[in-house]
Amino acid sequence: MTVTYEDVARANGLDPARLDVEAVVPMWNAAVSHRAAYVARCRTTADVQAAVRTATALGLPLSVFSGGNDWLGRAVRDRGLVIDISEMTTIEVDVEARTARIGGGVRADALAKETESHGLTPVTGTVGLVHVLGLSLGGGYGPLAGRFGLACDNLLAAELVTADGSVRTVDAEHEPDLLWALRGGGGNFGVVTAAVVRLHRIDPVYSGLVVYPWSQAESVLTRLDPLLTSAPDELTVQTFIMNGPDGAPSVTLMPTWSGAAERGPEATAAVTTLGDPISSQLGPTSWHAMIAAAAESFPPGRNAHFRTRNVASFTPRVVRRLVEAGASRTSPLSALAIHHFHGAATRVPGTEAAFGERRPHRLVEISGMWEAGGPSDAAWADRVHAALADDAMPGGYPNLLGPNDFDQVRDAYGAGAGRLLAIKARIDPDGVFTATPLPMPGR
Repeated sequence: MTVTYEDVARANGLDPARLDVEAVVPMWNAAVSHRAAYVARCRTTADVQAAVRTATALGLPLSVFSGGNDWLGRAVRDRGLVIDISEMTTIEVDVEARTARIGGGVRADALAKETESHGLTPVTGTVGLVHVLGLSLGGGYGPLAGRFGLACDNLLAAELVTADGSVRTVDAEHEPDLLWALRGGGGNFGVVTAAVVRLHRIDPVYSGLVVYPWSQAESVLTRLDPLLTSAPDELTVQTFIMNGPDGAPSVTLMPTWSGAAERGPEATAAVTTLGDPISSQLGPTSWHAMIAAAAESFPPGRNAHFRTRNVASFTPRVVRRLVEAGASRTSPLSALAIHHFHGAATRVPGTEAAFGERRPHRLVEISGMWEAGGPSDAAWADRVHAALADDAMPGGYPNLLGPNDFDQVRDAYGAGAGRLLAIKARIDPDGVFTATPLPMPGR
């Protein structure tokens, strides 16, 4: 008698109707060509448990898909079983506690829209289409990090399905070690089917874009450095080296003030006087509107190749390297997005979260992007990554590191690497979950 995959799924509690064969899983990066053997469409935690058991019974590698935003496409293991949690999108707001319990498939813009009606704001990244938990598990830089920490620092509890198909409640009282690991250690410990995240009561943010011409790039970046160093917690300034609205290269600054609304113009004024801007459009806006608008600049379907470096400051040599990088792009879609890490995010002790780098720094996100059929900028991204090596801090951003970034992965978790690996060995000794790279013992 032949046993079919439907039989295996049914025997492990998964409705075969929820198990698609060789289904196409939509990925943000069109360069990803992974093809799943099976896709389990999960709506409940019980579905996820059954999917994990089914993957084990079929002897298949598994991965977790919430939205497919990872540039390396790690949400789809080639010829594996994909646990699709994108339909798990419930949001329950506790106004008094200032928290939200969210499903594993909730996007940042959906969470911000729901909490906005209660006068509350979540800590997310800049781009609304990114899923909250995928971002948070690996860190979660964003314009509120200076005031409230990274997205991972605002993760309070999780419901986790582990490799044996069991469900664990993870919070400060139940498995605090595992909560520590989930705060920056990536999706390497199981499937987070739901989580509780902290919310904040803030005024509308004061934000927008200040665009400087490319002829002023070196002077603007040089003058920007002391502003970033001395910025109060409430002010985070992101820097973009990319083509401006007119299609020409530019330095575009995105200040975000999250303090008292009436102080917004004063607090961001210095960002507009670093040179002679082409345009300056700053004003009050809701968090939801801001991150939803940013999502329009990152449509799915483009090819992408990302690298990452952390630099302590914009030294003269770093500035030269950044300007050279901006001038040498092959594709007009390629860009450098430089994140400002300061304030509250630097004051989270290593005992609270696995995310390793807490010194003030600028995260340089090197984004080689091109349209299908257009010139590839993968080699450009690799060259920029190499050019910044001598000035870079050890480690890098776990959400963007690739499997071959051995040195950066080794250093990304600092003194917490040993603790993280010990928890991994205890929770997932067979290495079933491989969402982002972890340090390799002895390497």
